[in-house]
Amino acid sequence: MLAEFDLIRRYFMSPQEAQATDGVALGCGDDATLLVPQAGQQLAVSVDTSVVDVHFPHDAPAYAIGHRGLAVALSDLAAMGAQSRWCLMAITLDQRAFKDDTAAEQWLADYASGFHTLCQQHATTLAGGDVTSGALSISVTVMGEVPTGTAITRSGAQVGDVVAVTGALGGGAGGLALWQQGERDLKHPLLQRYLLPQPRLKAGIALRGLATAAMDISDGLLADLAHLREASQVGVALQPDSLPLAEGLAEVLGSEAALTAALSGGDDYELLVTLPPSKVAQAQMQLAELGLSLSIIGRCTEALGVAGVPVEGATGWEHCRGGDQ
Repeated sequence: MLAEFDLIRRYFMSPQEAQATDGVALGCGDDATLLVPQAGQQLAVSVDTSVVDVHFPHDAPAYAIGHRGLAVALSDLAAMGAQSRWCLMAITLDQRAFKDDTAAEQWLADYASGFHTLCQQHATTLAGGDVTSGALSISVTVMGEVPTGTAITRSGAQVGDVVAVTGALGGGAGGLALWQQGERDLKHPLLQRYLLPQPRLKAGIALRGLATAAMDISDGLLADLAHLREASQVGVALQPDSLPLAEGLAEVLGSEAALTAALSGGDDYELLVTLPPSKVAQAQMQLAELGLSLSIIGRCTEALGVAGVPVEGATGWEHCRGGDQ
């Protein structure tokens, strides 16, 4: 297979002239990258690591692995209401997984295509990273800008705010179940939600000034709602009948399991937000212009905890324990 720096030059370096127009004073090829944030903006930075057979199956298409590795990191910027600008990508490659150099280079080409295509869709410049050898994993650091003082955090929810989610829930868990059953058609809507999630960056920007708190749904609605409740020191009364379920989810899992997937399945990468009731109509209208729904699923309360949860013990993914806790 190609040597490290040849691999980087072939698959992951952008032309210097292109980087110069994207706020990159010095990009790939040096010991560090030099970036130029815009005046009046705060820098939002997040990092996400995806590990083979933990976050994605080893036999997933390389294009999807590249897309997904970046998408899950961009989702954190979306939750802050930030505009994505740059990313760093570190990939650990398991060379033993390839039968020969040709197979390895084809995998890398497909992986890079998935990664770069999503970069282009969200005006994000790959400004640096690292390549090493070992069990397949991808770590992506994303950097975005948000006008000073306008970032949406987890700690702003108020008693009386409504709780809402963008899009639909349970699709990530439904897609994983389908994959485990042998489905391989990436045109299936549930597999798309699992392997090709769409970070809600435009929605996050549209919600600036409207949402009082937000975070992305990666570990499951209830698990992520717990983080938001703790940061804001509020409780939540959920309306389970109002949860928007992903297309085809109930048909694949059954109605009860579909509800469990929506509550605790994870890998949805939708936005969980709180808003004053007076802002809901405006928020729904602005998201509708983006082709995205905003569903009211509950209300913030003084009593800490969650009321209305219909599935006993459903809480979501816990990374260090490695399963649905």
